[in-house]
Amino acid sequence: MRYIGTCVRGIRTPIIKEGDNLEDVVAASLLRAAKEHSFEFRDRDVVGITEAVVAITQSNYVFLDQLVSEFKSKFPKEIGVVFPILSRNRFSLILQAISRACEKVHILFSYPSDEVGNHLMNPDDMYKVGLNPHSDSFDEDKYRKLFGEEVLHEFTHIDYVKYYKSLGDNIVAHFSNDPKYILKFTKNILVADIHTRVRTASIIKEAGAKIVYSLSDICAKPSKIHGYNPDYGVLGSNKVGEEKLKLFPRDCENIVNRIQERLKKETGKNIEVMVYGDGAFKDPIGKIWELADPVVSPGFTNGLKGRPTEVKLKYISENWNKKGDINDYVKEAIKQKKGPDYEVEKSLGTTPRQLTDLLGSLCDLTSGSGDKGTPVILVQGYFDDYTQE
Repeated sequence: MRYIGTCVRGIRTPIIKEGDNLEDVVAASLLRAAKEHSFEFRDRDVVGITEAVVAITQSNYVFLDQLVSEFKSKFPKEIGVVFPILSRNRFSLILQAISRACEKVHILFSYPSDEVGNHLMNPDDMYKVGLNPHSDSFDEDKYRKLFGEEVLHEFTHIDYVKYYKSLGDNIVAHFSNDPKYILKFTKNILVADIHTRVRTASIIKEAGAKIVYSLSDICAKPSKIHGYNPDYGVLGSNKVGEEKLKLFPRDCENIVNRIQERLKKETGKNIEVMVYGDGAFKDPIGKIWELADPVVSPGFTNGLKGRPTEVKLKYISENWNKKGDINDYVKEAIKQKKGPDYEVEKSLGTTPRQLTDLLGSLCDLTSGSGDKGTPVILVQGYFDDYTQE
């Protein structure tokens, strides 16, 4: 019997730069790690590659002046920005560009937090002062009167309303969870939320907006002078410097398929490959939902489609009242999990998430976002079960 199940390794690579051949770097790094640390590749291993290095090798960047031109081409002098997340890294450069492109900028903040859990106020305090997040809309004067002249984020210690307003002297703050509230000030709208953007845009259009774009429409068309992403625009982008933005990588399906073919040639094994960004999990202390990218994985090979089908071993153990060997029963239950005799109760408590969301979260937690130097992750045994010897 095998005594190790899933095993996850962070694979160290050279520092990856613009123009590097990602396929070569990934293959060489994996082969070197296997040789130096004496492990073998197996069919259905999973290789994850962080989206950051994919975008770097693609030179998928846009500069501040280019962003300004993008917004000028889409909006007149006044704009309403609906439900931006609170992030220096994710949104500050975009807001700077908007401020330079337009004469008046109205920002509509959701409350008590943004879409991914960054708070503008303590939820308990919100209820104590009598605010109803389902119906109340208000301006910055009321916000300051209720919560003070300085409202600091728990982790960054930044007052995000003040910070965002400091990015342009033409920026005005409003607060509401009703996206239609922005239409009191302008009919030209940039939808800035991530996972709810389609619904938000639909609500605003039906309410009478004249111009409606999402962040996914900005830098979405192919360009010879700057980066672009046809699926997500500037969603999933990250600030690189004071005037440079790295976009979410594009063409990821072709990239993972090429790397899969390369690894098959080098190892003889059928290895699945995915590009991963933010993991899909929530911080229980700060209440921040990690997923500020539009998806966990923008590209993955065919073997990673779908959801896992699993037998909940704990459920069987807790309800065991049969004669015979429980281990034999478990192995038979696992064999039947895709068959006609499968009992859905045996999967009770297994969360029905996409394989790529589960694996991408695992990869993101392993690689971190700092100085580990492991932008490539090797996951082995993920598809094994208790029957595998």
